[in-house]
Amino acid sequence: MVNLTRNITVVVAAAVLTGLFGAVRVGAVRAAEPTPTEADFYAVTTLAIPEDAFLEVGGLEWLPDGRLAVASRRGEIWMVSDPSGPKPAWTRFAHGLHEVLGLAWKDGWLYVTQRPEVSRLKDADGDGEADTFETVADGWGVSGDYHEYAFGSKFDREGNIWVVLCLTGSFDSKVPFRGWAMRVTPDGKTVATTSGIRSPGGIGFDAAGRVLYTDNQGPWNGACSLKHLVPGDFVGHPGGFAWYDRAPGLEKPAEPTSGSRMAAEVAKIPRLRPPAIVFPYDAMGKSAAGVAADTSGGKFGPFAGQVFVADQSHSMVMRCFLEEVDGVLQGACFRFREGLKSGSLALQFAPDGSLFVGGTNRGWGSRGAGDYALERLAWTGRSPFEILAIRAVSGGFELEFTAPADRAAAGDPATYAIRSFTHIYQSAYGSPEVDLETCPVERAEVSADGRRVRLTVGGLRPCVVHEIKAAGVRSAESQGVAAGLPLLHDTGWYSLNCLPK
Repeated sequence: MVNLTRNITVVVAAAVLTGLFGAVRVGAVRAAEPTPTEADFYAVTTLAIPEDAFLEVGGLEWLPDGRLAVASRRGEIWMVSDPSGPKPAWTRFAHGLHEVLGLAWKDGWLYVTQRPEVSRLKDADGDGEADTFETVADGWGVSGDYHEYAFGSKFDREGNIWVVLCLTGSFDSKVPFRGWAMRVTPDGKTVATTSGIRSPGGIGFDAAGRVLYTDNQGPWNGACSLKHLVPGDFVGHPGGFAWYDRAPGLEKPAEPTSGSRMAAEVAKIPRLRPPAIVFPYDAMGKSAAGVAADTSGGKFGPFAGQVFVADQSHSMVMRCFLEEVDGVLQGACFRFREGLKSGSLALQFAPDGSLFVGGTNRGWGSRGAGDYALERLAWTGRSPFEILAIRAVSGGFELEFTAPADRAAAGDPATYAIRSFTHIYQSAYGSPEVDLETCPVERAEVSADGRRVRLTVGGLRPCVVHEIKAAGVRSAESQGVAAGLPLLHDTGWYSLNCLPK
């Protein structure tokens, strides 16, 4: 009886609507189409790994012949032929190495960053296996502590490999240069370059060639972050200060004050470089890892030139927009793609513009349940409605969208909610979010094409994270994007180191 009554009510209501407005439009009564998800724009393919390869992926590199080199934390290197195809072929290239966390190819050699050294390997007789192993550089110490990771970069524009060295136990520096970034020069010299490293998870470059690495929450690091490495700088953790006497030409900076704030210490210590991006803990993962810039020229979608960062704990990939203000790097981070099979660690763009993600859950649990994985993220050709970029401007922020926004919603200050917070800069482990403030949005001015909105914002502070929510923004109808869509991810976190004048 209840169902019958409800059906009669629906029929009567439809008749009334027809009488008032004529024939009811199909779109008005048809069930709404499902809201797009990340998978609609970036598809994930999981590669089948040979059963005898315990592939806890620590490094990836593309070879000129089209193979993908895959390094394992267990000391093996595998070559994958046609990794983007339906049936990739696997061959073990080397084994017996020590926790490989970096690969780079140059002039027929595969350069390998192991825990104690940078080596180079070659298959001289062409049988598919490395038979020549050479030490390139080993100018740092190893105590045997579990946490003494060494992450190595590709070659920079001067031909150097950068290596970031985890502290002993991730807390202190018991052997030389633990807690430092080192450069391995083309002639094999090891140059102490930047102090202040705590527990890195990956290292890479942005599209302009600037060196970036991820550091993880712990002492002197309130949350995980993306940091810019500049020779002679100090990036936050004083645990490795003991080795300045072995670093010719570098002067030890002043010790930071525990319990302070980054803004106060940057003002006191000129060589202290604040994080380019702070990843809000848990909201953006718990263990920042690999770094890769999209230099595909649009093959990976609308984010060309931006930096992608893996998170090992949340089995995800994050997206970062970076800009330089007064000589200091800063920018915004956004969620990008979740749901990967293991703890996302290593990232590598392929020539076809897809992004390979290598995973492991050893040492730090991950949402992805697999012990290891190798996956490929490929753009489906459909662009998401997203915040493409957040830029700091005088008196506020400018948001740029991947497609035109509805001008009425985008131009309403009530559409946005902004708050700011920082962390305690301290020797104790991590920090909660502190000094929280609401930042009033006083004005929202939309560009003529609907692609940008300039927000006039009160209460901006330097060296503070500004969380910018744009939940009320909706898309305007445009080529490839329907009208009325919400943003796929409606929040960005901007680390405002310098306020533009």
